[in-house]
Amino acid sequence: MKSTFWKLEKLGQMKLSQHFQMRQFLYSEIAAAYNISNITDDKELAIEAGQKLCDNILEPLTEKFGSIIIRSGFRSATLNDFGNKHGLKCASNEKNYAYHIWDHRDNDEYIGAAACITIPVFNAGKTEFKTWQDLAFWIDDNLPYHSLTFFKKDNAFNIGWHENPKREIFSRNPKPHWLKKN
Repeated sequence: MKSTFWKLEKLGQMKLSQHFQMRQFLYSEIAAAYNISNITDDKELAIEAGQKLCDNILEPLTEKFGSIIIRSGFRSATLNDFGNKHGLKCASNEKNYAYHIWDHRDNDEYIGAAACITIPVFNAGKTEFKTWQDLAFWIDDNLPYHSLTFFKKDNAFNIGWHENPKREIFSRNPKPHWLKKN
């Protein structure tokens, strides 16, 4: 247990970009509730994918909107598999490799990373965007995202970077549907 703490402490201190450290992406409500460590299998791959997510997606969002809130980000394969098997809003590991599971390549050997975020100024109605669709289309026009999934609660959404982006937009707000599918 002690060595896990020091590994997580060191991993959390890794700077991914100007505004983000790995620590911001390691917290998991599933890990906290079920006492499961959220630690990488491949630290270098997770850091590389996280840096790409931050540099290409999250830093430009921060530049445009100010601070953003990271609700979740990195999930270890063990943690994600537990969440999937127990109905805790996690897709299968195969679907989450190179997405929420940053430290594993997908089936095509690409890397990627995703985070679930909220944008406080958007939620407060203090941007030029009135709907989540307006925000989605701005992202589509301006960022090299892989996939967007919008949720009903708090206008939270998953956004990812990927070496081979699909550039798809899906919503569960108010009912599941595709806004853009390639």
